[in-house]
Amino acid sequence: MTRLLLPLPILLAACSPGLIDTSAADPKPAPRPAAVNDLPPPANARTVEEFDTSTQADREAAATVSSQGTFIGTTVASLGDPGRPGFWIEAPLITAPGKGRVVWPATGAEVELDLIPGDGGGGRLSLAALRLLGVPLTDLPTVEVYAF
Repeated sequence: MTRLLLPLPILLAACSPGLIDTSAADPKPAPRPAAVNDLPPPANARTVEEFDTSTQADREAAATVSSQGTFIGTTVASLGDPGRPGFWIEAPLITAPGKGRVVWPATGAEVELDLIPGDGGGGRLSLAALRLLGVPLTDLPTVEVYAF
């Protein structure tokens, strides 16, 4: 009888939370990189200026591109969720969250921003990033994406 009870604590310990890797069974979405300014627009926002909560300091920081980065690819970008603050691009060609830059070859304008993996067709740029690039909000620009 003693021989039967000895394996029981070992089996119970193996089933304890934290001892079994459940990451494959319970995938969690990758964390979104922090935006320069995470202030959401007011609930009653109606204009572009009301939705774009970036400050002058935020725009200056995003316009100061720190390095060239590694070219990831090009994507046709549309306006992303205007209620999501900050400078970011979400695109299928991005495989891991991080920092990077986007260049609009039509003008050479560039912006440093958060890179967010996406699904679907093309990319989605934040309202603040599109404005800083000088892209009309209804355009679908082809942009170059670089990772730092």
